[in-house]
Amino acid sequence: MFQEQKSGTSSQRPRLKAGLEYVGQGDTLVATRLDRLARSTLHLCQIVDKLQDQQVDLLVIDQNIDTSDATGRLLFHMLSTISQFETELRSARQMDGIAKAKERGVRFGQQKRLTELQVAALQARRKDGERIRELMTGYGLSKATVCRHLNQEINSGT
Repeated sequence: MFQEQKSGTSSQRPRLKAGLEYVGQGDTLVATRLDRLARSTLHLCQIVDKLQDQQVDLLVIDQNIDTSDATGRLLFHMLSTISQFETELRSARQMDGIAKAKERGVRFGQQKRLTELQVAALQARRKDGERIRELMTGYGLSKATVCRHLNQEINSGT
């Protein structure tokens, strides 16, 4: 039994890879659901193509799919396409919701830690010779963030 312990959206799935390498000619790979096996129709088809090359059948328990016969292969392709369609609809609705939220003035992402005035003060302190480490401590920022704020002046000046 091969069971992934990582997030479902992770692109690196070592247990799935190990399972696919483990099965051989005449074996049947059993999965609980199609969406547990792959994250997209393309990925699912790639997996099934690899299994077919190895002469391995696929059995999906919840959807009662068995690719060892023509009917099972047809059902597999129909359900995987419908699943991908649902995923794309969900994504489109999400993007619509984000666009409407932005129209209402909702801001996404991490809030800015410094105001424009604070950035100017940070840049002035650096020009006066203050070390980056001291600026990091004084403003509670990472080195990358301090450097990004320091580079803003350079970029806006050219």
